Amino acid sequence: MSVTAVANTPAKGGAQRVGRFELRAVLGRGAQATVWLGWDPKLQREVAVKVISADAGAEAIDEWLGEARATSALAHPGIVPVYEADQDGRAIFLVFERVDGPTLSEKLKGLGPMPAREAAELMREVLDALAFAHARGVVHRDLKPSNILVGSDGRARVMDFGIAAKLSEAHDGRIVGTPGYISPEAAGGQAPSPAMDVYAAGMMLGQLLLGAPMRPIPAGAEAALRQATEQDLVWPAGKTPVDDKLRTMVMRATSRAPEARYASAAEFRDALAKWLTPADAPPQVGGHGTLDFLMRRMRLHGDFPALSDSVTRIQRVTASESESLQALSSEILKDVALTQKLLRLVNTAQFRHVGAGEIATVSRATALIGFAGIRNMALSVVLLEHMKDQTHAQRMKELFLQALLTGTLTDQLSPTTREREEAFLGGMLSHLGRMMAEYYFPEEAAQVRARVSRSGLRDTGADAPDEARVAADVLGLSYDDLGQGVAQSWGLPDNMRRMMCVPLEDVPGRLVESPIERMRWRVRASGELVQILLDGDPALTDQRVLALGERYSRALDLKPEVFGSALKSARVNLSEMAVSLKIEPAAQAKVRRLLNPAPDAAPSRTGAKAGAVDATIVSRPLAAPAAPGVEAASDATMILPVAPPTHEQAEAMLSAGIADVTTTMARDSFKLNEVLKLILDTIHKGLGFDRVVFCLRDPKTGQLTGRIGLGHGADQMAKRFVVDARGPQPSDLFGAACLKGADTMIADGRSTTLGPRLPPWYRGAAAHSFMLLPMMLKGAPFALIYVDRHSTPLDFGERELTLLRTLRNQAVMAFKAAG
Repeated sequence: MSVTAVANTPAKGGAQRVGRFELRAVLGRGAQATVWLGWDPKLQREVAVKVISADAGAEAIDEWLGEARATSALAHPGIVPVYEADQDGRAIFLVFERVDGPTLSEKLKGLGPMPAREAAELMREVLDALAFAHARGVVHRDLKPSNILVGSDGRARVMDFGIAAKLSEAHDGRIVGTPGYISPEAAGGQAPSPAMDVYAAGMMLGQLLLGAPMRPIPAGAEAALRQATEQDLVWPAGKTPVDDKLRTMVMRATSRAPEARYASAAEFRDALAKWLTPADAPPQVGGHGTLDFLMRRMRLHGDFPALSDSVTRIQRVTASESESLQALSSEILKDVALTQKLLRLVNTAQFRHVGAGEIATVSRATALIGFAGIRNMALSVVLLEHMKDQTHAQRMKELFLQALLTGTLTDQLSPTTREREEAFLGGMLSHLGRMMAEYYFPEEAAQVRARVSRSGLRDTGADAPDEARVAADVLGLSYDDLGQGVAQSWGLPDNMRRMMCVPLEDVPGRLVESPIERMRWRVRASGELVQILLDGDPALTDQRVLALGERYSRALDLKPEVFGSALKSARVNLSEMAVSLKIEPAAQAKVRRLLNPAPDAAPSRTGAKAGAVDATIVSRPLAAPAAPGVEAASDATMILPVAPPTHEQAEAMLSAGIADVTTTMARDSFKLNEVLKLILDTIHKGLGFDRVVFCLRDPKTGQLTGRIGLGHGADQMAKRFVVDARGPQPSDLFGAACLKGADTMIADGRSTTLGPRLPPWYRGAAAHSFMLLPMMLKGAPFALIYVDRHSTPLDFGERELTLLRTLRNQAVMAFKAAG
């Protein structure tokens, strides 16, 4: 579906609404949908609302559902996210992020050829979004300038996945696309493939460089399709001269044969990135290929993982209308991976060409990206908790603690407010090379540690070998050189890269005059303080810290005792961050020495007397009276009621579960049962439900019957669970909810007025409150998720409800993908 933009046309007849959203002005109007500037009174923010026409046919409705499903699974800064999808009476609507800026087609009107670097930068952003979608099995199929938004921040965003296709789905035989951008194989009716989007991206890049479409479009659909399938594209003669390499890229991407194009959107993106790299940028560091190899691994595996608790808190802050940019910046700074990803993003060419310049603080980066951009960035990262090798994940967490303490110390030793965030980043990023090596080259990093450990014993006075020399011997370059090479490839500012690079000479005996050089010495002093805690005798820590303070006092114009007080304060801060980030070092791990030492305390057992071993205490929700056939708990077991999780805890667990499901489904192949059990377990634990029952349609009877039960007595309930949703007149509340596809929450399941509407098998075991979450395909129910609580009411906010529905929708997507 195409939408022709109409600039801020006032809504007729006063304010209109769909759901809770106020429709304020028409932004675009197409044959079957209208896009409105909307207002969300609940979250107090502008949104874009696409309302499907009331007389739209079934095919348009399917496209709407496809757009909602496809886009909801694509959390990427370059893809306009879907906030909600719902129906209000006959009005079916989608709610998107409001992007302040024109479409690319509007931007190109009267512009003429776009500068080559600007065109390449913009298309690199588009291809990055496409590569993300392709990796998750989604092909856009209708890429064109009117489906690209260019925000006021200069970033390109891909939108309108209305006719997107899942690679896992059978081809429906339709020919979809727009003349001038449709690929030859799409015009010939072949099954969707990523190569179709590569072709369209090539046509768009050529149009940006030429200031006009690559070739005239003949009148009539049949003629346009014949042109695409039968005629090779020829570079237009007499047009504006274009760089030979860029012209070659366009012609390769638009080859009539798919196998002659770039193998993927990611390969096309990387080719543009290579062209954009300044000619004087060194291809590798130290004369070795280690950096190139690292960059290839990074492209394959992505940035190293973040902590799920950090992502959860950032999602909460970005969803709030009362939190400040400073609060969001503070949350980002607590996570090393997110900080690095953000700085990398904002120092790319796409921000420089809109006048943003070099960005050296997270505060400024946050202001530039905005809450929605930060939210999408956080959702796009892999989580440490989801790494298969948890020993490796634990090692990464320990390195994060070292980096955070170094950054915090550098901050503590910096006297001026203006410098302090830059100081924190300089200290944190001084560990970049070490962390990169640990994540991408874990075997080599372990070899470096082992050789350093074997070669010297500090308690006998012998110095351990220089880590830089050992790393250079094992990797081909030192950790500092590795970090510098990565920082340079990311485009981080020169001053930040200089701060990361600690001085190697002796500490000066006089004040360091240059501010940037003084910062480098603060970073080095902070790193040495961390090493004192890690490698020194704890009994000698105060003595060694004072000696370090005396060595650095003149160079940094600080009193020697300041270093000791800074270390104490930084350790307290780190301990608090470790708790909030849920990083718990192993009992014998050296990194535990970095945390603030807790006062000695005698071990205790909460709620139990010493020596009381005659009863087992099991923490679980209080059970309802046992239904017939359900065994009661043993007398030797005390069942204690557990309060449902707090809203904050619920959001954290649900968000982490959604990320885990997304990661699992992104694999080339996944097991449906594995995904389904993961979703149900997340729902069960995330909102503290007593029972969760999953029902599936029986192919013989057409009824929904219980298949999986989680929680006390849920297995027995699943055996009795039957819902007749065959229609047209449902016999009970369960059947009505399923036929309508309506999520239904019942506050008092034991109400006498409700009783007659409940299924007979359920009336004797009705819960205090329960909820029905139907799962629909092609307008018909095929499954149902039932949840309940026995002794407490269901009580969760809009955010938790949205996350719950997202999990349900992921289950629907899993069934569709599994065929």
